[in-house]
Amino acid sequence: MAVIWQKSVNGKRYEVRAAGNTQRLYTDGVFHSQYNPHKTLTGNVWDLLSLPSFFLAPEQIRRILVLGVGGGAVMHQLASWYADIDITGIELDKTHIEIARRFFKLKGKHLTLVHDDAIDWVKRYRGLPFDLVIDDLFAEVAGEPVRVIAASKTWLNHLTRLMTPHAALVMNFTEAKDMREVLIHMRQGAAKKFSMAYRFMTPLYENQIGAFLRQPCKKNAWRRRLAEHSALNREYEANHDKYQIRKLFG
Repeated sequence: MAVIWQKSVNGKRYEVRAAGNTQRLYTDGVFHSQYNPHKTLTGNVWDLLSLPSFFLAPEQIRRILVLGVGGGAVMHQLASWYADIDITGIELDKTHIEIARRFFKLKGKHLTLVHDDAIDWVKRYRGLPFDLVIDDLFAEVAGEPVRVIAASKTWLNHLTRLMTPHAALVMNFTEAKDMREVLIHMRQGAAKKFSMAYRFMTPLYENQIGAFLRQPCKKNAWRRRLAEHSALNREYEANHDKYQIRKLFG
């Protein structure tokens, strides 16, 4: 894989590497995102963040919030599956935004990139609610991705305040204990605002992605909606062994 661009900013090293039509973003050695204009799915963790969107009916998805953009793989996927929806991405790293626009072609009238601290942004936000919220907030520590905020009751309450009554919340975890803790919070106190949850995993990585639904949806309905996108469905079928989906509650 060839390095086609690199830059150091305030002691942090950024690289864009290419293999064929695929470009990847690495920050301090951590793999942050990838983009291939000829493929919708990446065969990687980002698929697990975007595929839960099919738990919502198409007419229910008008506004999406992505916390932690990286190179924009998730925003690219969602924009290609849903026409004329507004997708807002909040990203702390200004260089990531520059790379997303320059190398990953993350542009369009329905795509908004905001350079801000996502945690502070969520706490300040008082605008229209979102139908899908994706929490992918990670930083690099000793060459490993680490969540920058725990999925506490307080954080869950901040996120649900931004959501419509039918919305879904998708969260990325690198450790199983974090998933267990958020499931406990889901059943307790003010954070008990979800009726069903699924876990998405891939044998390629240890990440566990939680899809928490405010309105129930069965897996066969999710699969039917995905199948309505013929090109995406072909890619999914070709890579189905990379995706593991299990209901957690509901």
